[in-house]
Amino acid sequence: MNQLEIGIWEERANQAQAALDSLFWNDAIKMYNIETPCPNGECNTIFHYWWMAHAVDVLVDGLQRTREEWYAERLSALHEGLLRRNGGVWPNELYDDMEWMALAWLRAYQATGEEVYKDTALLLWEDIQTGWNEHMGGGIAWQKSQLDYKNTPANAPAAILAARLYQAFGKAENLEWALKIYRWQKEHLVDPTTGFVWDGMNRTGNGQIDKDWRYSYNQGIYIGAAVELYRITKDSSYLEDARLTFSAAAHELAEAKGGVLPDEGNGDSGLFKGILIRYTAEWVKADVAAVEAVDFLRRNAESLWEQGKSEDEALFGTDWTLSSTGVIQLSSQLSAMKLLEKMAELTKDQI
Repeated sequence: MNQLEIGIWEERANQAQAALDSLFWNDAIKMYNIETPCPNGECNTIFHYWWMAHAVDVLVDGLQRTREEWYAERLSALHEGLLRRNGGVWPNELYDDMEWMALAWLRAYQATGEEVYKDTALLLWEDIQTGWNEHMGGGIAWQKSQLDYKNTPANAPAAILAARLYQAFGKAENLEWALKIYRWQKEHLVDPTTGFVWDGMNRTGNGQIDKDWRYSYNQGIYIGAAVELYRITKDSSYLEDARLTFSAAAHELAEAKGGVLPDEGNGDSGLFKGILIRYTAEWVKADVAAVEAVDFLRRNAESLWEQGKSEDEALFGTDWTLSSTGVIQLSSQLSAMKLLEKMAELTKDQI
């Protein structure tokens, strides 16, 4: 790794952060617009709670990388804006949404020491635990109005959160939660042969698993849960779980010739690739044997920047092989930023 490459990815991450701030931030609501352009904030017809959690995450990435104060200031403003927009409370009806918000503010607390962020994460975690029930043999429900539908999006991030809370504060019951949730996830929603992670079960009340819902998102969060449990236990079987799932994801989802992740569409799906990227990078940091993942991240990052960037700005759509044009949604911008921030972090780590 040479100094030039390190500087290149840092500069690219900086450009994407600048574009996020100048083209998406809306100071009137102290949140990001959900797309750009968005004249007078008129695009904000929906409150994308979980998108905003990922916006917190990329701000933390920038703060940890640069230690520039404006990231901390933006986090403070966003915390205020989100709380106001959610009616003065943090919980909502979707357990997976709350997990992402808790994960993001836990990281923000660790980066800034601001106690209010810790309080937010712990408050959400208390609510998240109420989602566990014995329908379908356990697991956390997807939403409060459908307690018998269990899916990967509500369970794998919860395992990551519980494990990180244990690492941060040493409370034994959080490790017990992480292990319990992970066991349920692995037993019910992971193909034991290939490691490919299925989306959910009993969505329509018939007990069936949605094996045809094949999302990069699900692979990433299971890898992330495995990595966090490895960090705690040093049990190499968790790294093997991560390796198996990564191999399945790369083989079954990435484009065969170049290894670039597919266009999964706009809306919520615009975030999916970035989630796989974030937790693949966490696996790389934990496992020196994850060499194929390093190549995978670089291929995707080079395609994103050289082919997927808009002509005039560091803006990114849902296809990392085609220059982005027209309206850019916040979800796809954040997804790309996760990749650029992780490349900047990983290249720095290899000095």
